[in-house]
Amino acid sequence: MKAYFIRRFLLVPITLLGVTLIVFTLTRFMPGSPIERAMQRATQSDENSNSSAGSQGGGGLSDEDLEELEEEYGYDKPIPVAYLQWLGFWPRERRISKEEIRVRQEDVIGDKLITDPENETLVVLKGSGRRVLVNKESPEDARFVDDGDRVSDSGWSVRVESPDDRAERWARRNERPKEEATPKPYRAVVYKERFSGLIHGDLGQSSTYGDKVSDMILARVPIAVYFGLLSTIIIYSICIPLGILKAIKHRTFIDNASSVLVFVGYSIPGFALGALLIVYFGARLGWFPLFGLTSPSAEELATWDQIKDLGHHTVLPLLCYVVGGFAYTTMMMKNNLMDNLAADYVRTAVSKGVSFRSAVFKHAFRNSFIPIATSLGGLITIFVGGSMLIETVFDIQGFGLLQFQAIMDRDNYVIMGTLTIAAFLMLIGNIISDIIVAMIDPRIKFS
Repeated sequence: MKAYFIRRFLLVPITLLGVTLIVFTLTRFMPGSPIERAMQRATQSDENSNSSAGSQGGGGLSDEDLEELEEEYGYDKPIPVAYLQWLGFWPRERRISKEEIRVRQEDVIGDKLITDPENETLVVLKGSGRRVLVNKESPEDARFVDDGDRVSDSGWSVRVESPDDRAERWARRNERPKEEATPKPYRAVVYKERFSGLIHGDLGQSSTYGDKVSDMILARVPIAVYFGLLSTIIIYSICIPLGILKAIKHRTFIDNASSVLVFVGYSIPGFALGALLIVYFGARLGWFPLFGLTSPSAEELATWDQIKDLGHHTVLPLLCYVVGGFAYTTMMMKNNLMDNLAADYVRTAVSKGVSFRSAVFKHAFRNSFIPIATSLGGLITIFVGGSMLIETVFDIQGFGLLQFQAIMDRDNYVIMGTLTIAAFLMLIGNIISDIIVAMIDPRIKFS
């Protein structure tokens, strides 16, 4: 059994790599990239300012601004390199400073710089103000002017971009021939390299909100865990006893009436029920709040009042969470128990003098619970995944709503971050399900 689970755990990172690589590649080709949306926002802002001022002018972002966005989100690199940077296996260029190198025409042969001992230019690093002396022909000889240290000794690297390099980058960004690019001079680029990615706990920065993706996820997870725990406790504490009762009272009024109720609840989507509850119990009757998980002034309340306020806001969304799960768990418990009660080993136990109660709970119940136990591992995804539709209806800032907003906003790093966590939890949940089944069912042998 140990060897089986070791193999399962070793397959987790391989599966994650496959899933994340596919989605990462898709995000690079889908419309509405962070760069396109930044250009649209800049254009709209410029149009609004021009219309209000009654002036004429060009809109959008400059080439330098677009290059910064490309470098931040990896669009200046091929997909394999950008993916390795997101994972943290390929270094990123950080604290980038650029300065154009102005040279005379006679100093250039073709697109090569002429070697000249005095062919150096001074580059001032933006932000720090430090000055770097760059040799146009041999950038590895760049050095800091203020302290005389080599760039390499301080963790800095330098490269020189030729006019052809800059034209190719412009053509790739605009999907146009590089011959249409405006000629630009040589440029010195001073930067530091560091490894920062998934394996380092860095999921990138949101292109919509500007916050770290890891911080955004950590802020939403407690809400998802809160609803996941409550809904799981309620569903299993009600459905399992109810399924046992329905199996024992088969075809009685209790069985028929409860079946009607659970299937009515199962047929109503949670988000549709939430809209109805908000209209009738929130807007018309005023019994419950319309949105959110806490009141705006909840932080000013005493501890007990905060708990009551949280419970007051929890009732309606929690009802939407649990109503759809009653039918599946209840009917599975009932049907499995009825099959086992009709089995030969239960009839044999009853014929030998075992009471019906003991036959149900000591013999049939354990075997009936095995199919339900196979889904217990999947509950870990519910704890974090939440329900994006229910959270959207009630405006609850949970993990599900974060996933929905990331897809609608084309926020690539948030999509990748939430997907990675959801996929990882799904894989771990499947392994936990196997462990639970092996513990409950002695017939299962992983060998």
